[in-house]
Amino acid sequence: MITEWKRKYIGSPAFYRRYIQLAAPMIVQNAITNFVSFLDNIMVGQLGREAISAVATVNQLIFVYYLAVFGAASAASIYGAQFFGKKDHKGHMYTFRFKLYILTVVVFVAVGLFVFKGSDLILLFLSDDTGAREIALSYGLEYLEIMIVGLIPFAINQAYASTIKETGQTVVPMLAGMVAVATNAILDYLLIFGIGPFPKLGVAGAALATVIARFMETIIVIIWAHGHVGQNAYLVGAYKGFGIPRDILQKIAIKGTPLMCNEILWAAGMSMVTQCYSVRGMDVLTALSISNTVGNLFNIVFIQLGACISIIVGQLLGAGNLEEAKDADNKMIAFSVFCCTIMSVIMFACGGLFPQLYNVDGEIRNLAARFIDVAALWMPFAAYTNCAYFTLRSGGKTVVTFLLDSVFIWVVMAPLAFVLAHFSGFSILTVYFFVQGTELLKVVVGYFMVKSNVWVVQMV
Repeated sequence: MITEWKRKYIGSPAFYRRYIQLAAPMIVQNAITNFVSFLDNIMVGQLGREAISAVATVNQLIFVYYLAVFGAASAASIYGAQFFGKKDHKGHMYTFRFKLYILTVVVFVAVGLFVFKGSDLILLFLSDDTGAREIALSYGLEYLEIMIVGLIPFAINQAYASTIKETGQTVVPMLAGMVAVATNAILDYLLIFGIGPFPKLGVAGAALATVIARFMETIIVIIWAHGHVGQNAYLVGAYKGFGIPRDILQKIAIKGTPLMCNEILWAAGMSMVTQCYSVRGMDVLTALSISNTVGNLFNIVFIQLGACISIIVGQLLGAGNLEEAKDADNKMIAFSVFCCTIMSVIMFACGGLFPQLYNVDGEIRNLAARFIDVAALWMPFAAYTNCAYFTLRSGGKTVVTFLLDSVFIWVVMAPLAFVLAHFSGFSILTVYFFVQGTELLKVVVGYFMVKSNVWVVQMV
């Protein structure tokens, strides 16, 4: 029994070397990115509660855009990984071209929405009927106006970086990300506080630093990709035409539309949950911002290990190695949950120290620390559902992932948050615990869907 369990869930050293070689650059890149976001959050936090709430609110809105871009690119990445696994570079080129088209549409829609409805969207999260609400709104609009410019390079970079990763090359996006976050961190310090000859711009300085870093990251990735066409064969002919064969376009649209809608609705659903929490006051919103920023530092391991599942399993499925894909998936899921459990223990043990770095009231620090404890408790369950999501996605089961992700959050998680936050006498910490605990239901559903092997499909 034990031998069978080890054979199914524990891989060879060579297996883990391949997995870690692929995942490590992505983890390092996101670790640096989230650490700089954490430093950014701390620096903005020195400007006061209203600044933290304003920046957190705008970033929550932009988060929906980021997920829309990710979903739109991922719609083509399902086929991109399999085309690459099959060594069909022309098919891979068409998936890259599709990303450019669909992301252009996403950018136009997002810019229009933020320009004309930005103020209304920010006010949804600012429930305090005091002068602090107006101050926070002013900060938010100042921050948003600059961040809008950064939407364009983010989309372009996602089109290139996601395609590069489909080929198994994760080091270059990592290095570009490292340069960008280093630039972001330095400019944050100089522009937020006005160090030396630089003007003191406050929240506007934080936004400007982010936008400059986005452009720098994108330029590095584009220059490298076009300078190494041999390693990026999908670029051959990518800009020498406009068309995409109808059969490929149709396949991407059919499989990709649910995925793209899922990312948008999931992000919007998470924003709705945050909005429900925010009715308990600006202190809650500030504490959540601190907690989420700290949580992102610890979540990167399971998020990126899950993302690697879609690359490795997608390539194996595309090559027709179905049994090998199933075996690799079992081992990667087990490894991801194991790593995440370790991170959860570390987060629970020391996560409460991070809020002490913020210039906020002691009550807000204490609430943020308790939010971190709850998030750490549920993290291993989130790791499993993340792996289940990418497993199902690698086999093109995007309708299932749509149900598991966005439908779940709108049917279960958001309504529960709304009812408990508005109509119960529970403390906000208890409300947060129960809402996060809905992850258990997703674990059960995800387990049976992965076990059914409905995702074991060669699509190209």
